[in-house]
Amino acid sequence: MTDTFWLNILIVGGIALCAAIMLYITAKKFSIQTDAKESQIDEVLPQANCGGCGFIGCKDFAKACAQSTAKSFSALYCPVGAAEVMQKVADILGYSTPKRKDTCAVLRCNGTCQAAPKKIEYDGLKNCRVANLTMIGEAECPDGCLRFGDCVKVCQFGALSINPQTGLPTVDANKCTSCGACANICPRHLLEIRPIDHNQQIFVACNNKQKGALARKNCQNACIACKKCASICAAIKVEQNLAYIPTTVSPQEFGTKLQENCPTGAIIYKSQVKREKTNV
Repeated sequence: MTDTFWLNILIVGGIALCAAIMLYITAKKFSIQTDAKESQIDEVLPQANCGGCGFIGCKDFAKACAQSTAKSFSALYCPVGAAEVMQKVADILGYSTPKRKDTCAVLRCNGTCQAAPKKIEYDGLKNCRVANLTMIGEAECPDGCLRFGDCVKVCQFGALSINPQTGLPTVDANKCTSCGACANICPRHLLEIRPIDHNQQIFVACNNKQKGALARKNCQNACIACKKCASICAAIKVEQNLAYIPTTVSPQEFGTKLQENCPTGAIIYKSQVKREKTNV
């Protein structure tokens, strides 16, 4: 009986030893080796995990940077950390980083409470995405801002607020990190990330695709597709009753003339303060 007892102990011990060895080998084989540079990069990132870089979070972005080549690295960018952080990442990798223009979000709608007053009263949930599914809009503009501030709620950086006079979201360029959260949440795609060229921006603050007379009936600031802007700058496109100014159009060269010649005030030309560097 004693011999049987010790035999069972040996058998169980042998099985446990074999299992431990197999688990060790498996763990070694499938373990994720963290690249030293990946860890260094992750440490200098702002850890906002906003997704503005196109990756799920800062760790995924750090991994992409660590695995990049000098050529592919130029396409990677952290909008929250901006040039300061990207320079630190480049230094870790031994790459050079191309200079980029500052950017910030703009609202492609100028349907203020004064220019586009309420024609109907919405009594549903004060949420842009819900309202977009259930109504055309209180000003009856099918493409205008719904004024319920979903974009304000998702901004992690305090760069958006509702202006009580206009009823529209206002972007603070000095705080905007161009993460794109506001642009992604807007059901009518009214927020756009655009470059700040020599502290200036020029864009059409309208997304109404109705014909001129009807668009103007709903909003006095609506684009009426008159094509005056296109005659000033050939790069400007007028399609579906709406003008669009590409980001390649120079505000310095065309801004004043485009704004002065727009008959409805749909074109916005303004100075923007460069945002402060992010503290990391």
